[in-house]
Amino acid sequence: MSDLRTALEIGLAAAIVALDADEPTILAARSGRELGLPYGPFDPLAHRTFEIALRAFVAEQSALAIGYVEQLYTFGDRGRHAREGDTGPHVVSVGYLALTRLPEDKEAVAAAGAGFLPWYRFFPWEDWRGGRPRILDEVVLPEIERWAKASPACDPGRALGRRERARLAFGTEPGPWDEEKVLDRYELLYEAGLVAEAARDGREAALQRSGLPPLGEPMRFDHRRILATAIARLRAKLKYRPVVFELMPAEFTLTALQRTVEAISGRHLHKQNFRRLVEAAALVEPTGDTSLTTGGRPAALYRFRREVLQERPAPGLRLGGSRAG
Repeated sequence: MSDLRTALEIGLAAAIVALDADEPTILAARSGRELGLPYGPFDPLAHRTFEIALRAFVAEQSALAIGYVEQLYTFGDRGRHAREGDTGPHVVSVGYLALTRLPEDKEAVAAAGAGFLPWYRFFPWEDWRGGRPRILDEVVLPEIERWAKASPACDPGRALGRRERARLAFGTEPGPWDEEKVLDRYELLYEAGLVAEAARDGREAALQRSGLPPLGEPMRFDHRRILATAIARLRAKLKYRPVVFELMPAEFTLTALQRTVEAISGRHLHKQNFRRLVEAAALVEPTGDTSLTTGGRPAALYRFRREVLQERPAPGLRLGGSRAG
């Protein structure tokens, strides 16, 4: 298309999640001073489907052959992918969530210019495993409160006022913390001009500030927004699909399974309650073997029981209420 007002480019971005010990990590690559997700334009002449194109980009940019993949959302907001003086076509990004196991050959990934980084490096307020994050009360909530007070009425096009939206997203005044509202919280921080991407995109709320608080590491284009969507989707899917086993080895201890679920959900789980939950869900079965690498008594090894996929429509871990501080 020659008219830049209507020209479009379809970009594909993948949030690729793997577990490194007890840390959820995301595959990222640095471009200049910014980190980003594996990304590339869709070429309908070269790729029959979006997913084929995505897998090709990931292999090229990270030397990884990914397994589980699902489409997240289409991101097309004008201005959130632009650069100063940019006259190119408007980019519509299609985000994907992919799950993999950490590769044994990390050097091949590094040689391709990529690496796995902790996802809480980008969203430090989302990790509640060690209790309520200090950054919430020391930085995030005071700044959000000041922003909400500046305009207590509803913003144009919004059904709720800023304070009510903040209460729902962050569980304030008082309220429960909902670990699935990762995107809601990031979007509020962006709208309030509190993240670096808002200043980069020329948002008035950010440009009016004399400085920005260090609220996680920014990412290029809309990639942190896509990552927030991926984390929220994965946290939700834990409760109705056995996706956690895509991140686990073929055999594992129940302690390792609990730590993986805690890492993804960002919540501490009571050991006995978790084991009763796993037993009631009938998602695993003992292998008959034990692990001697736990540092204590030998621990029984389990494997995912695939028959559960045929036994009921929503086989997941119903974690119950969130742990709020």
